[in-house]
Amino acid sequence: MTTPEPPEAKLLEEALFEVKRVIVGQDRMVERMFTAVLARGHCLLEGVPGVAKTLAAKTLAHVVGGHFTRLQFTPDLIPSDITGTRIYRPSQEAFDIEPGPVIANVVLADEINRAPAKVQSALLEVMGEHQVSIGGTTLPVPEPFLVLATQNPIESEGVYHLPEAQRDRFLLKVEVPAPGESEELAILYRMSVDPPRPRRILTPDRLVTLQRTADEVFVHHAIAEYAVRLVCATRELAGPDRRLAHGAGPRATLGLVAAARALALLRGRGYVLPDDIGDLTHEVIGHRLVLSFDALADGVTPGEIVDEVLAAVEQPRISPRQAAADDAGKAVA
Repeated sequence: MTTPEPPEAKLLEEALFEVKRVIVGQDRMVERMFTAVLARGHCLLEGVPGVAKTLAAKTLAHVVGGHFTRLQFTPDLIPSDITGTRIYRPSQEAFDIEPGPVIANVVLADEINRAPAKVQSALLEVMGEHQVSIGGTTLPVPEPFLVLATQNPIESEGVYHLPEAQRDRFLLKVEVPAPGESEELAILYRMSVDPPRPRRILTPDRLVTLQRTADEVFVHHAIAEYAVRLVCATRELAGPDRRLAHGAGPRATLGLVAAARALALLRGRGYVLPDDIGDLTHEVIGHRLVLSFDALADGVTPGEIVDEVLAAVEQPRISPRQAAADDAGKAVA
């Protein structure tokens, strides 16, 4: 397995820089959003109002190119508002399909937890199957396709809890913290007068090529086993008298390896290190855990469970040279 070619690493670095010219002090969030894009996954951003979740999603969409739509979710939304509907044409005496705004390369689902169950179900099909069904007709979405969703954790009125099946469809859930004092001062100077405007760096075709490059990033068999052990450890913690009602499923294992490949490519490597898996475990596994009633009553958080799993599962000792070894028999398909 060869390492990424310099032009690809340079192109990704340039794209990251363009987003960071607009977004101040949220380097981890920006890196995770690009990780989701390269891994063909969807990303859920959670944070209090005003921490640039929507701005980050819009900026990323502009930098990576393609068709972008923003959906502002509200309690009165219906599925056809996002997927599209059939319209009768009297001149043709027939129905036409009018595609909805979800038919785009990058879809921003703003305040996703405000949408009712039927809308969540319609969005779930698009996220999982990359298609929409309108009046018996199935329409594919353009590739590449990415859903960036935001939600506010402190809202309690007019919101709907995201079902476990839909949370599982998100590759990453990223907690977006409030900026520090120095970062907020930088935001004031940068955004108050003439906000920077990002340049478009990528195109849909170029992004698909980068996704394929990420697929080829080498994963040592010991690192693959480490990812499996982490996910299986969450299932071992689940039970009637345990703090977890359900652990993470196999989609978490696939997502952990795919995200690690994308993160390695972002960091200029053609191979995954154990630290890549460890860095992503919270964002990939945390939102897939279902806490028991006792754990919720005791104030236990999924992050605490993930910390325990990371501490209990020994990380493989693999040097960069070992991780970069070109051994096709040890690569993960």
